[in-house]
Amino acid sequence: MAPSDPLQVMDAIFQKVTTADSVISIATYLKNINPQDLRDAALSGPLSSGQDPLSILTVPQNTLVVLYILTARLYSPASQPPSLQLLEEFCRHFDPEQARFAPDKVTLLAKGIQKLALAHNTPRAAIQPLHHLISRYPPHPSYLTAIHPIFTLTCLQATTPAAAVPVLEYPITNIDPHLSDLNYNDNLIYHYTGGVILAMLKKWSEAEEFFEICATAPGSVPAALQMEALKKLRLVQLISKGKVTALPKYAHPILSRQFKASPYHQFISSYPHNVDSLKEILHKERSLFSTDKNVGLLRQAIDRAPRWALKKLTATYLSLNLADIGKAVKIDREDEVRQLLLDMIESGDISASIAADGSVTFSDPPPQFSREQVDQVLKNVQDQGALLEFLEKEMAKSKEYLSKAVKGRDEGFSVADEDVFAQFQGGGAVWVDEPGFS
Repeated sequence: MAPSDPLQVMDAIFQKVTTADSVISIATYLKNINPQDLRDAALSGPLSSGQDPLSILTVPQNTLVVLYILTARLYSPASQPPSLQLLEEFCRHFDPEQARFAPDKVTLLAKGIQKLALAHNTPRAAIQPLHHLISRYPPHPSYLTAIHPIFTLTCLQATTPAAAVPVLEYPITNIDPHLSDLNYNDNLIYHYTGGVILAMLKKWSEAEEFFEICATAPGSVPAALQMEALKKLRLVQLISKGKVTALPKYAHPILSRQFKASPYHQFISSYPHNVDSLKEILHKERSLFSTDKNVGLLRQAIDRAPRWALKKLTATYLSLNLADIGKAVKIDREDEVRQLLLDMIESGDISASIAADGSVTFSDPPPQFSREQVDQVLKNVQDQGALLEFLEKEMAKSKEYLSKAVKGRDEGFSVADEDVFAQFQGGGAVWVDEPGFS
């Protein structure tokens, strides 16, 4: 008969995990202990001797069982939760390969760290342990895990957006369902919160990319968060480009239809020339915009409207005076118009010159290349030249190629065409479906 006393169960667990011959056997054993509520009650308490098992076990060698103990104590109402310092030490030193045997426990650990920090009203204290966890657990930063949205949300709760940048800099290109217990919303939340963080830091192009990934994620019915991402995407585009761009064809059509029925579409339709109308829409729909937490983005878009209105003038006119430009962009004072022009010239938004009499001449911006870009192009050319020279020498050694070349010249059929045709004729071409997100 299996022991029912938590102390006895803890003794049995401790004996098993400290004498097991492999991590796989420990993972199988811990996962299959039933009932699981008794297992967790045992893991959250001491040994029968009164010793705390965490005082005996070491994190790098015993990562898996320590992970089970920490999550049990984080979620047990009857035990004292571990300190944030202890949790950070675990996240700093754990063995990732062992932890990957229990992806659900890793997610619980991340959520528990976030919850514990919020309970102490110190969300910033969760950032460092979560950063260690998200940096060390995946085999590469390109893997999306369930930790990602927890981390970015914590950075927002702690009003420390810059802390998320090292993670956001790596594009997500890999998803492994065995690595992390992901669900569909994890992808949406990570890219939405990531977009918010990047917009807060005025990294507009990166924010646009994150919002677009969220808004256009495939699904039978668009999620509410995707509409929120689309709203912010459009505002970010107005701020950074002065116009919006079409969504990819794979975006759900319902999103576009719903967006066109919103005040945001009216705002875009008046942008950038009708500043008075933009302010009126903001005032009229302020309650909605406040609920969406988009008032700040709308204000920035309005502030930058004269800049984009002025830039559109450069596509129509070769020369204008400051007074005419002021009328077109709704700025009364010529000194403000002059300053706007100087700012846009300095930032590279336009190419223009201002004469002493106040006339402005627009021109096409000259192409600009950095020293690094020129060096990279030259290196690429050298590499390609060396590769072509190598291939030419290798082909010259091939008797089979030379005989084909002579035959092809006589028959009017190129060697390259023959090789490509052979791949398809014999069924050698393999078409691979694009992987989807599930």
